[in-house]
Amino acid sequence: MALATLVRPRGNRGEVVAWCLTSGVERFQGLARVILRRPGESVWREAQIERAWLHEGDLVLKFRGVDGIDAAEALRGMEVCVPLAERRALDEGEYFQDDLSGCVVVEGGGEPLGTVVRFLEVAGSPGLLELDTGLLIPFARSICRTIDLDARRITVELPDGLKELNG
Repeated sequence: MALATLVRPRGNRGEVVAWCLTSGVERFQGLARVILRRPGESVWREAQIERAWLHEGDLVLKFRGVDGIDAAEALRGMEVCVPLAERRALDEGEYFQDDLSGCVVVEGGGEPLGTVVRFLEVAGSPGLLELDTGLLIPFARSICRTIDLDARRITVELPDGLKELNG
């Protein structure tokens, strides 16, 4: 599960600015280990976060053994992932984005709309479920009425005109 994307080096001591995909800097503090990988690639490496903090609104990460600007630059574009064993427990009604992929989405009456292929982050919105049919559905409680991860099924109640807007 990706927690952040590494954006660019910061300074010359191996620090990296990251785009946070989770609840905040607290999530990175105290992690025993993380996995660094490039999106779409199966190659990965294990890393340890020495420090995590906010600087002028940016999440900054310092990894053990990454001590210069060149080493930090080599991390640009990588995702910071947490091993499944270190996932934090979620509150009722919260879901990991990658757990939603592969769920079949149906309208209240049971009409299948497609399968979730990915979760899209959109600034200022709750995010979007992208279906294999091309349909984009806002991930909002008023629309996504029930989510059953065991059955891999999300039941939605679409607002009037949403299908046509996507079409």
